[in-house]
Amino acid sequence: MGNALSLIRLALTEFLDNLNTFQTLQARIQRSPGLPLPNPSRSFWSYPPSPIATHISQLPTHADFVIIGSGITGTSVARKLLNSAHAEGHDIKVLMLEARDACSGATGRNGGHISPPLYHDYSSLKRDHGQAVAQKMMKFRLAHLEELRSIAEQEDILAESQWREVESVDVYYDSDMFQKAKTKVQSYKADFPLDAEHHQVHEGKEAIEKFYLASDTIGCISSSAGAIHPYQFVTGILAKLLSRYPDNFSLCTNTPCTSISPPTLFTPYYTLSTPRGIITTPHIIHATNGWASTLLEKLRAKIIPFRGNMSAQRPGQSLITPSSDPSSHRSFVFYTRPIGFDYLTQLPTGEHELMLGGGFAQDGDEGYEAMGNTDDTTYSKRIGAHLSGVLPRYFGEDNWGKESVPLEGGDGEWADGRVKGLWSGILGISVDLIPWVGRLPRVVSGRSEPPLSSVVTSEKEGGGERVHVGAAPGEWIAAGYSGEGMVHAWLSGQALAEMVLGREVEGRLGQWFPDIMRVTEKRWKKAKAENLLDALED
Repeated sequence: MGNALSLIRLALTEFLDNLNTFQTLQARIQRSPGLPLPNPSRSFWSYPPSPIATHISQLPTHADFVIIGSGITGTSVARKLLNSAHAEGHDIKVLMLEARDACSGATGRNGGHISPPLYHDYSSLKRDHGQAVAQKMMKFRLAHLEELRSIAEQEDILAESQWREVESVDVYYDSDMFQKAKTKVQSYKADFPLDAEHHQVHEGKEAIEKFYLASDTIGCISSSAGAIHPYQFVTGILAKLLSRYPDNFSLCTNTPCTSISPPTLFTPYYTLSTPRGIITTPHIIHATNGWASTLLEKLRAKIIPFRGNMSAQRPGQSLITPSSDPSSHRSFVFYTRPIGFDYLTQLPTGEHELMLGGGFAQDGDEGYEAMGNTDDTTYSKRIGAHLSGVLPRYFGEDNWGKESVPLEGGDGEWADGRVKGLWSGILGISVDLIPWVGRLPRVVSGRSEPPLSSVVTSEKEGGGERVHVGAAPGEWIAAGYSGEGMVHAWLSGQALAEMVLGREVEGRLGQWFPDIMRVTEKRWKKAKAENLLDALED
């Protein structure tokens, strides 16, 4: 009887703990993320800062398009809007607002991977949306590898952006997890024979010897991927746009949008408030990802902020690096448990720093503490401890060797030990794990749209009527990349720009853009936070 009562007491305690965790999480994801906090933790990517890091253009009173956010999404939208309008002879005004320094959000704080989840998600996407849709999503993700290289070449920033092709290696330590992964690879290969030839399965000893891994490695799956310096890529393009379109493009950093007012009978535009003044516009483009629901309350519990953690570390002296073996350009994903993973890439220059992030499951309450957390001024100490100590175990102490020491003549900006720096960044997790791209229906934005006729005819410029460029006025978004922004964001931004310009046919979106990513009222109603855990466990 005593044992039974003890078991009941334990079960009740566990239930109440889980209930309290659930209620706390529910409350957290329903509240506003707020504005990005000042003085975020220092990201290794953003030092030294770009010359345009704190650029502040003169704030216009009106713009044809206002982009909120200066990361990879906002930059993609701005570039497409400006280049397309210029090619077609339209004189447009594009304003980009950023709450902090340029590219200070998730893009400037991520892992630098261009490593699309392919076999990982293919089976569940095929089950839920059909084979054609699943394949279209795979092709969309894959396209980012060459697209980012092409953009870097066009903007003449290939060297500083550090774009490179790498061999991506998924490492498994549990036999059941590895077997499930191999089953997914088989399904993917059956439907994608041309691309899937790049996926190779490596068992036990072969995996350990080929990739210089620890002896407890069960197996690996390798494929082709890429890596990039995300901060220098984005800030390099923004600098080019400011130079190329001085009369058409304005960038105002440290200028948050604090509120949006819908059009009225007296003001036929949206009105955006900032600490520097008021701006009116027919088009608002939300490119704020994890912070999207600050200005879009209806997206709370649809796109959930999530605090991720990153580090920059010196490799052990015995570890193979690009300097000792030019063919060793690799990135890794280490799977140690069903939910969560660590991800690693290595820089091609400097001290060949290892950029390691992850540790989701090491945070409090199995990672739930990160959900709804928008404080990137610090990082999780538990995850920091995990990231700081795990690399010699992943590669094996013999492969790692002695700890490296800082290069002579260093700048002294970073710590002298293995870990040079730790920081965090705010992701935007879509509760259905699919990005949100497109025009916001009124039920989602919560605001009315300006009538097109009043926008076209309400102002005079140079003695003539203002000519409206693009689709019917409204609010637009590209966000909710669920930690995979580098294989979703750029082309999502380009697709969104085509939509805003009313060029879906000319941009051939039907051929390459997955419609399951569009924002619709039906999808918004269906997307529920409680379904997220089920999706993660697929």
